[in-house]
Amino acid sequence: MNQKEIIKIKTLKDLKESGYQYKSIKQEMAQNLANKLYNDQPVFPEIHGYEDTVLPQLYHAILAGHNIVLLGEKGQAKTKIMRSLTQLLDEYFPVIDGTPIPESPFRPITKQAKKILQEKKEDTPIRWIHRDERYGEKLAPGSRIADIIGDLDPAKVIEGSSLGSEDALHYGLLPRMNHGIFAINELPDLDYLVQVAMFNILEEEDIQIRGLPIRLSLDVFICFTANPSEYTRSGKIITQLKDRMGAEIRTHYPKTREIGLKITKQEVRIPAIKPEVIVPKFIEEIIEEITIQARRHPLVNQKSGVSARLSIANYETIVASARRRALQLKQPVAYARMTDLGNIFSSSLGKIELDPYRDEAVTEYQVILKLIDLAIKEVFEEYFPEKKYSQEFENITKQVYQANVIEISDTMPTSEYKKILKIVPSLFDLLKDQNWDKNDELFASGTEFILEGLTTKEKISRRRLGEIVSFKSVDLY
Repeated sequence: MNQKEIIKIKTLKDLKESGYQYKSIKQEMAQNLANKLYNDQPVFPEIHGYEDTVLPQLYHAILAGHNIVLLGEKGQAKTKIMRSLTQLLDEYFPVIDGTPIPESPFRPITKQAKKILQEKKEDTPIRWIHRDERYGEKLAPGSRIADIIGDLDPAKVIEGSSLGSEDALHYGLLPRMNHGIFAINELPDLDYLVQVAMFNILEEEDIQIRGLPIRLSLDVFICFTANPSEYTRSGKIITQLKDRMGAEIRTHYPKTREIGLKITKQEVRIPAIKPEVIVPKFIEEIIEEITIQARRHPLVNQKSGVSARLSIANYETIVASARRRALQLKQPVAYARMTDLGNIFSSSLGKIELDPYRDEAVTEYQVILKLIDLAIKEVFEEYFPEKKYSQEFENITKQVYQANVIEISDTMPTSEYKKILKIVPSLFDLLKDQNWDKNDELFASGTEFILEGLTTKEKISRRRLGEIVSFKSVDLY
């Protein structure tokens, strides 16, 4: 139904005459997923890298009508997947108007809803809720039974409601998501009493509140997230709760740099102000490669994982650094440079958890420096393989030795890079091969990239002092 048709339907009689057919939440999701798959429509267009691994398992769970738990380290799109499930809901859903929780007129569960239907019958008022209103999410730490299931409302008791009646209840988030999706993040941190309270909803699909003689049969799709190391640790989750999970789905980090970069560029949020910032492809690849290197480096705690937020925050910082330089130099367009990588420490700190068994003398700052160099080396060797450019590397090394020192600063204008070319003319061959010689800003960025790359290959040496980077022959150190 479109929005114009929906507005006209205001009573149960109108709803029945429209030909509307009630479906449970799991039937609705399964049907809409089946339609998308049959018509070759994208199901989750903003989820990348899971097409052949995670998503097929998710489809199977939904088509089977199972509740799910997503297991994965931080930054593996678990929450994004849960929130994307609303795309499998009908755009609008009809509920009885005037009830404390959403209830279909074809499946009333509270005393109040049944009373409205009994009194007004075909004239029962109908309101429509959007699919976004049918998703509720709760963070497990600190959550109580009252928050999720519900509890007695003292104010209603004082007003005269009986302690044993539904009228005295305050409903938690779970019953308020009736006919919708309810999600809990970080399941292992959920209090034991709340875990026990979840038994019924996962198996019998009903809830009980405060031992009152009231049982509400909910229509809800449940999903959880958890870190696998916490989920499998003995004592964190009650065994019976695990047994009631319909499907456990394991997520993972992007398999390739290309997929990771696609995710990063999709998630980046930068204020849309002038000047425009252009990030050269090789710098984008280095940003993503830093995260890849962190996910395999022995000094980084791999059980904790390294979130995609590291790449996202670093990308945003590099854009900000390039924009600041352009504003200072009064440039209409900003280009990111390698020197901007020196500003990503603030956006990297806190996103990399060091291995607890490392040498205590090794600091987070030192590890980030190492990761940057490893990333530069990896990307540089892809652009300039040793076998092809060994002679050019040798020529540049000799010319740097003859020049004694080459200095580059964060705010150096592009005209100064032309002077470097006069000192190290062999740089031009590498710049030309990548077509970086046709744009002054790319020329500057490319020059820095080559010098930094040769440093990581130990052809020349580098020393940083504030915003100034000095390159010399290794023989001089």
